[in-house]
Amino acid sequence: QVQLTESGGGLVQAGGSLRLSCAASGRTFGSYHMGWFRQVPGKEREFVAAITWSGGTTYYSDSVKGRYTISEDNAKNTVSLQMNSLNPEDTAVYYCAAVIRRGTRWVGTSWGQGTQVTVSS
Repeated sequence: QVQLTESGGGLVQAGGSLRLSCAASGRTFGSYHMGWFRQVPGKEREFVAAITWSGGTTYYSDSVKGRYTISEDNAKNTVSLQMNSLNPEDTAVYYCAAVIRRGTRWVGTSWGQGTQVTVSS
């Protein structure tokens, strides 16, 4: 099992940027695919981005493609999400997760506690 802790959330104006980080501990970090999800009250948690364990391939939801970048540093056991050109629709609690691929979907198997991102208009 891997333990995950997010940081870097906060309040930003529309058009601004934030960088989220996720620190992992426990089993070998580099053997996991990692991802980010987000959730707003009353809605299901939605996939945002994923990166394969080798770091070679990244995946993004259509809503963030071109604005967000997921990356990982295996030496530091961290995965990051750089978020640019933020808009109020990006406001959510963001969760880091160890993920697996099921068909066309990414599914979280271990979760962090979440970090709030709020984008003001």
